[in-house]
Amino acid sequence: MRHRITFFHRNEHGIEPSSLKIHDRSLTGPDLIAVREHRVTLALEELPAELRELLHEVHELHIRWSAPQAHDPLGPWNSRLPPGLHTFYTPQTASAADSSRLCTQLRAVFGDLDCSSPTESFTKLPTDRFSHSTAFQYFQPLDTLENLSTYAGLYACTPGDRDCRRWTHELGNAVSLDLSYDAISHVVKISAVWPEGRQKMSIDSHPDHRTEVGVLTPDSPPHLEAHELGVTGLLTVLGEDTKPSPVLFAFPSRHKDADSTFSSAFLQPLGLHPTLQLKIDSSKPPLPDSSCSLHAYMTLPRAIFADKYQLGDELFLASKNLTALRYISQPVDLEAPDYAMKLWGSSVLLELQPPSVEGDSPWTAEIPLHLRYLSPAEGGYSSINVPWPAVFWACSTEEGTKFPNSPFDRVNLGYDGLFGPRTLFWHVNPKPEGTGYLNHQMRVPVLDTNKTQWVGIGTAAVVLVGFAYIVFKLASLYLRTGYGNQKPATRSEKKKQ
Repeated sequence: MRHRITFFHRNEHGIEPSSLKIHDRSLTGPDLIAVREHRVTLALEELPAELRELLHEVHELHIRWSAPQAHDPLGPWNSRLPPGLHTFYTPQTASAADSSRLCTQLRAVFGDLDCSSPTESFTKLPTDRFSHSTAFQYFQPLDTLENLSTYAGLYACTPGDRDCRRWTHELGNAVSLDLSYDAISHVVKISAVWPEGRQKMSIDSHPDHRTEVGVLTPDSPPHLEAHELGVTGLLTVLGEDTKPSPVLFAFPSRHKDADSTFSSAFLQPLGLHPTLQLKIDSSKPPLPDSSCSLHAYMTLPRAIFADKYQLGDELFLASKNLTALRYISQPVDLEAPDYAMKLWGSSVLLELQPPSVEGDSPWTAEIPLHLRYLSPAEGGYSSINVPWPAVFWACSTEEGTKFPNSPFDRVNLGYDGLFGPRTLFWHVNPKPEGTGYLNHQMRVPVLDTNKTQWVGIGTAAVVLVGFAYIVFKLASLYLRTGYGNQKPATRSEKKKQ
């Protein structure tokens, strides 16, 4: 098992290198205001038995979770996702996609998820577009990692390992979590990131584990490229180093901060065809000399969807400050009610159209959506959560630019597989009002179960009245004409007539 713990702080929050004390396999120092990442790399044999058996059926599995609370980016962790649990999956065989084992394990780890099997609950991704995409995608809103924290404490920590239990307990305060596995490397990588705040500098390493600790801050090494991030700081390998080693290096960073913000809200009144309005504080692209386009990536639960036919009208799109619908997962049933579907929902990638005006000023874009019929509920209303989209500029880099593996690279986010490998993503930061919650909570009108008895009674009454009317008309006809009383006229009678 390998651990990599990274503290990334602003220049004004630095600490003296001499304040870090290393004793054997422990490192201590003063508290530090920083963002913290903890990455754990495990071999298959270090996993619980049920996980090992599951991963033998997996070619590629990437789980991404993003917290519903807004936070400021810092360092290499600028990538954004709609809040919730994202799963990207490629099975070893086609039959593995029909199995319920993956969904069963996801429920055991993350809690109550609406997932039966990849074939039924996942949507297919366009692997023919770019080869680095996985085959299936699944999403569900998930506010906390409380269930994961409990699961990890039971199966990953020994009874006397206090450091492990502290780490699993702290998962409840993380703002993002990544879990990745592929059949080529046969290792599982788990990364958790905690937001900027006061971090305790007290780390112990197990004798059988390799633990690397970094305290880094932004810097500009010589010959820094536009797609790179420069850092300086201190690195220490516990159990090997007697003092921290100073470092200065740069690495490719595919995700960057656009230094702008946006807000998201549904226009009132909602109705059954709500409109999501995005207010963006800047129309200026981050790289004036590059080809950049602004996008919104949405993961919509199945209770709400976008109509690809409506979003195919260029004049309609232009009136909403939209350019084009670049991607929508398939299939999207436009008529089915929510309770008749098993798919998780749909993902949508829309290109936005900033207004062509001089200067840089705030502007809005509007995205039309549609609600499905939901199951009846007491009181006549149901609540659904619709996550905020991820908004970013996608900018192409110069010919020949390469993105080799970097220590902080984050891939398999859903939308990155829809762009070329030389794309830079400049993220527009969400800026919610009030509580800082990045989920829209919507009250949707449904059939009131308290009043459904009148529906049954009314239906029975209408059927009974209709039946009585038909019987009445048949009886009236019988009384007027009888049944079989008239005989056909004979030939002789016809001649007399």
